[in-house]
Amino acid sequence: MRCMTAGAWPSAAPPRSRKLIVAAHATRAALLRAVKQLTGLAGGAAERWRARVEHYLPLIGRVLDQSQRRVLRGQVVPAGEKLVSLFEPHADIIVKGARDVQYGHKLNLVTGKSGLILDLVIEAGNPAGAERFLPMLDRHIARCGAPPRQMAADGSYASRDNLDAAKARGVSDVAFHKKRGLAVADVTNSAWVYRKLRNFRAGIEAGISCLKRAYGVGRCTWRGLDHFKAYIWSAAVAQNFVLFTRLKSA
Repeated sequence: MRCMTAGAWPSAAPPRSRKLIVAAHATRAALLRAVKQLTGLAGGAAERWRARVEHYLPLIGRVLDQSQRRVLRGQVVPAGEKLVSLFEPHADIIVKGARDVQYGHKLNLVTGKSGLILDLVIEAGNPAGAERFLPMLDRHIARCGAPPRQMAADGSYASRDNLDAAKARGVSDVAFHKKRGLAVADVTNSAWVYRKLRNFRAGIEAGISCLKRAYGVGRCTWRGLDHFKAYIWSAAVAQNFVLFTRLKSA
């Protein structure tokens, strides 16, 4: 939805945008008139309707404001300020390299040799992987009381600073999917260890694929941020239960 607040129409604004803006303002005006006419109406249904109006009006105002800035003034609106859904206002804009833009929330997962999900963080915004490497490592150390002896991580987490900080925390070997200019001798004790950790990280992709496809994490169907978090955690717990049963019976 591309809309604006009141203002002049620049020649650069496409006709479709103008029509959407006019329609959005007309709809908002009709809603405000209905609010005035139903002010004194009592009853549970009226109260619920007014509550929904009070919820959506500020969100509509945000859409109009960001549309005016972006479409009519040509300003760059930071992703963190954009509202991409009236019905799921908590949704973030997720940009991962050259892939299509997605909407939702980034997840950071920690797994062990068993394949069980040991930690899961639902991120706010679109933080770079390199920014989340040390916080996830520190969470693991805080919970387990000691750093892992070896680590394997996605290439987006790779950086010299992250490598040095992990080593300083007592991690012996750290293998990133992409080296980012790091030599094998810097990250692990041998090329054999590096290959083993790289292969382990590749195996994690199977668990992530299962979580997305078998347990529905690829698309949340529950509304609201709290329900989104509950949906993600229930999927992770369900996958752990199934995997735990398989490990126990093996």
